[in-house]
Amino acid sequence: MKKSIKNITFSDDHIIHKLPQILGCSNSDILFIDIETTGLSPRNSDIYMIGLSYCENDSWRIVQLFAENAGEEAHILRTFAKNFGNHSKIVNFNGDRFDLPFLKSKFDKHKITNPIEDADSVDLQKIIRPYQDQLGLIDCKQRTIEMYLGTTRKNKHDGKSLLPIYASYKKTMARQPLEILFLHNYEDVKGMFALLPMFLFLKFFSLFRNLPATSIKTDEPISPERYFSPDSPDEEIVLPVKAKKVQANYYNDYEGNLKKEIFMKLALPFALPSSLTGHIDDCYFKTDKDEAILRIPIYEAELKYFYSNYSDYYYLPKEDTAIHKSIASFVDKKYREQAKPDNCYTKKNGQYLREWDLVFTPFFKSDYKDERLFFDLNANLKQSRFALSVYASHIIAHILEI
Repeated sequence: MKKSIKNITFSDDHIIHKLPQILGCSNSDILFIDIETTGLSPRNSDIYMIGLSYCENDSWRIVQLFAENAGEEAHILRTFAKNFGNHSKIVNFNGDRFDLPFLKSKFDKHKITNPIEDADSVDLQKIIRPYQDQLGLIDCKQRTIEMYLGTTRKNKHDGKSLLPIYASYKKTMARQPLEILFLHNYEDVKGMFALLPMFLFLKFFSLFRNLPATSIKTDEPISPERYFSPDSPDEEIVLPVKAKKVQANYYNDYEGNLKKEIFMKLALPFALPSSLTGHIDDCYFKTDKDEAILRIPIYEAELKYFYSNYSDYYYLPKEDTAIHKSIASFVDKKYREQAKPDNCYTKKNGQYLREWDLVFTPFFKSDYKDERLFFDLNANLKQSRFALSVYASHIIAHILEI
């Protein structure tokens, strides 16, 4: 058996320093693990390397246990069991499907007590995979995510291409294949540390899910205190983004038509480890560290506001509008009719913004069956950075499908 121990260091602002807070434990509880095997099934293949990382005296180390042949598999498992059985959080990548079941099978085979059987698994792939589309990842492989975060490797081999290299080493005991095997596993283990900043994306996404439900009335002055009531005076209203700069832009589209949009420069609550982009329904969003830009089309149109209590209204066909019965008594009966849901409206020319939930009221539509909702881009909204921040959060949640 061969063994390698290397210390690794991190910058003061690396998220590893917040990992105990994220996982709800101490550094001494955490063990990173990755195994290398000669195949996918523990029934007919062996573990030839176990890569581990743990924290001791505030210093992180990577330990690699290497079996020079199949006969040493039990040896590296016993060494693992003897020295690394005091960890309650096992950080891994795809370990729930592969590494941990494979290890359990081998511990059982060699009648060795599994030191991590009762530990909690923190499978980074399982945590990240639900957000693959939002992050724009082509797949959820470890190397793909590392590259997304700006990490590159020296070793270009994957697990399958290492098999002939391991076979070559067993025959020749040469230094070069051994170095390749150790480097690959070392970068697999160290690469999991490179993935930890993904927790910042998860925290960012959670801010959108935890927004208090509200409906902001744009036809009245807008104040944050009217819509959110913190439990205590010291509790801050945390919005996922806050509008720092807002302006109207005018441009010609590819057909030469004049278009108008709102351009927002946004502040994020913390810096994200990589750029996040998205677009849908002519809205565009992009982050850069702790800032973002957002572009939203302005619709200039005549839209309709539909009254819900249509039984209290008359529809006037000539004027193409509805008026309340309390003020319609002067209208000749032949010029009025009982309003129905699809004609109980008033019309208004103006500038509008689209919404996908009832965040802002009153809302307008082009006709009764139109599923698109719009609200008036009026002075109250333009003057309220709070309302614009809520709207930006609403748009980004729609773009990211959160």
